[in-house]
Order: sequence, then C-alpha cells, then structure tokens
Amino acid sequence: MSRSTLDRRQWITQVSAAASTSMVFGALPVLHGAEKPRDVNSRLGIGAIGLRYQGSVITEKAAAHGDIVALADVDREILEKANSDFGGKSVLMEDYRDLLTREDVDVVMIGTPDHWHTKMVIDACRAGKDVYCEKPLTLTIDEGKKLREVVKETGRVVQVGSWQRSDIRFRTAVEMVRQGWVGNLERVDIVLGKNKTGGPFETKPIPKTFNWDLWQGQTPDVPYIPERSHYTFRWWYEYSGGQMTDWGAHHIDIGQWGAGGLPVEIEGTAKMPSVENGYNVAIDYHVTYRLDNGVEMTVSDEGRNGVMFTGDKGRIFVNRGTLDGAPTERKLPREDFVLYDFDNLQRPERAGKLDAIINHMGNFFDCVASRKLPVSDIESQHRSVSTCHLGNISMRLGRKLTWNAKSETFDGDEEANQHLSRPQRSGYETV
Repeated sequence: MSRSTLDRRQWITQVSAAASTSMVFGALPVLHGAEKPRDVNSRLGIGAIGLRYQGSVITEKAAAHGDIVALADVDREILEKANSDFGGKSVLMEDYRDLLTREDVDVVMIGTPDHWHTKMVIDACRAGKDVYCEKPLTLTIDEGKKLREVVKETGRVVQVGSWQRSDIRFRTAVEMVRQGWVGNLERVDIVLGKNKTGGPFETKPIPKTFNWDLWQGQTPDVPYIPERSHYTFRWWYEYSGGQMTDWGAHHIDIGQWGAGGLPVEIEGTAKMPSVENGYNVAIDYHVTYRLDNGVEMTVSDEGRNGVMFTGDKGRIFVNRGTLDGAPTERKLPREDFVLYDFDNLQRPERAGKLDAIINHMGNFFDCVASRKLPVSDIESQHRSVSTCHLGNISMRLGRKLTWNAKSETFDGDEEANQHLSRPQRSGYETV
C-alpha cells in the first residue's frame, strides 16, 4: 500500500471522527481496524444462513473474528459444500429458525435471496443475535419501516453488506463532494447496467436436495423453474428488483450519501417484458429523482457503470476501479480541512472487492463490541433501498410520483401506496 493511500485513509478517519454520525446523511462514520482477529478467548460464535455466492464470501471473512458453529441453507448440496470448505465442524440445518435457537450463535450472517432478508433479520434480532445481512436490505418499503422498529426495540447491531461504504474510492468521492470540491452539487448521474432478459423457461422436477417451498418463503407458490432460484432470482420481480436493487443498493446508496438528500419526486420510464415464465424486471429503464435539497439524481441502464457527481465548479466520477474528476477550483470552503491537489492526487490502489468487504466486516465486529452504529446501518440502508424501490414503482406504474419522505407514503395516491408492501404467503409473514 502506498503512503498516499494511507494518508488519505487517515484523513478520512480524522474528518469522520470529528463529526456526529447520528444523522442519516451526517459525517462519514470512522472505519475501525479489521486486520487483527479477536483474542481466542473472546471469539464469537457465527451462524450463517444462505451459503451460495456472497453468503460464503461474508462467512469466510467473518471467520477472522469468530468461530463458525452453525450453517443453514435450503439446498443440501450447497450446505454440505460450505461445511467442507469451512472445516467440516459446523452443525448443519435446513431451516434457519433452528439456527437462531442455538445459544452458541452470537452473530448471524445472512446471504440469502432478497425476499428473505427482512424476515431473517427481524427473527435474528428478536432471538438476541447481531446481524450482518447482504444487500439489498428489503423487498418492499414497508419492510424497511418494520425493520427500523425491531432493531430499535431489540438494540441489536445490524450491518448491511453495502460494502462500497467501506471502499476508499467511494468514501473519498463522498468526502470530496461534501467538502465542496465540485462547488454546489447540482446533479448525480448513476449507471447500473442492463437487466437480463430471458424465457420462457421450462418447469422441472424439484431436486431432492432442494426445499423449494422454503426457498420461496413469502412469495407466491409456483412450479419450480431452475432460473427462478440461486443467482438468477434477481431478474424476477417476485424475489428482487433487478439492477435497481442489485447494483442500485450500492451505487444509489453512494449517490444519495454524497448528495445528502431524500427523494420527493420520482419519474421512471421502462419497457416491461411480457414473457410467460420469463424474467420480468424492467428493461431499457431510466429514472429521474428530485431530492429534497434540490439535487437531481438520474439512474439508467446505459453508459459507464458508476456514479458521477456534478457541481457548478467541477465533477467527480467513481466506480470500483476509478476515482477521477475535474474540479475547476481547488480551494475548499473551510480552511481547517486538509487540502489536496486533485490533479496530483494519487489514485487509490485497485485493491478490489475483498479488501473492502474485509474492512466492512471488521467495522461490523467492532460495532458488535462497542454497540455503536455500523457504517451501513438500518436507517441509512432502508432509505437507500427505498429510493431503489421508488424507481421500480414509478416504472411499473408508468408515471411520475410525489413522495413524502417524512411519512414515507405517496400523499393522496392510493394506487402508488398499494406498492409499498406485497401480499405474503401464509406462514412466512414478516411480523
């Protein structure tokens, strides 16, 4: 790691430590150290739910801070493979609720498909566990409201896996925007990429090792189609929200964090597919938001993946490989901030996704110990994913919407308010 990278990290820490973290869009919380695991005598018991793809990644990173004692997954093949990868010593179970009853489980990793996140976080919190849950946090806006209540009620620490908040590029970009490097922020332009198209897909027999009923959870009970599950679940509106909630939970979160505002108007356009037994999330989509501080934010599927902040004195672009921009005035509004010459600022090393996840996981375990808010706390992530959901709602209704960010409703728009929640299958309700 270069000296300049360390200096920037110290700068972010110093600026962050000097300001309050109590507001959703307040100063950036300090990232705590993640390099050293805890003393063996104070290591926590880790239970992991959902072990395919990202679920196995976060569980591996959590193992630096505790001992994996229990694993749960509705796919027996995935479950047994994960147990083998993690040393073969864990207790295995199909139903996550059995994992939550275990006294040796202190913290829970949740890496399941999106439609399970809210109920699992709520159940874990009520079982007295602290939780690291993959993004996006919710399937609907009303789920986020309920989560907020439960986390406050139980006092549990919950970190959402929006790990770009722990990445040096994105944090530097947000700090620069807030400190006036682009002047007065006017707009944020976000590109997420295309949603997948496909279908019709064939129904097939349910594999003997796969509990399809439990996988579906709150969603409608339908015949088994392999493309509905595992990675491709995100292209079905029943279980996710396409790129708006997948990449959006990362990039829209960063854009909104830097802008420091919440949506009050949303206008989305999209082509909606109509393939029977096929992917059904929006294609050729574009959403324009007006935030309550006057900033315009756009989200689209065309262009260079990333986030562009544009002000009256310059612009900054950031994605997972780049931090770049063209400020026309380098003097910051306040003399007491550390100044950098942007043209000569060495770009952050391309350390990659795993380094940021390590920092993000370290922040979670430090907050478990301190009982402080993590960098991706429930309130901020509920607000970020709500913005994603608002875009999808506008696209599905095909019209402009007015949002009351305080009451979290569409004032006088009953049709739009019907989309704040979804029917939940009996036995899987979020209560």
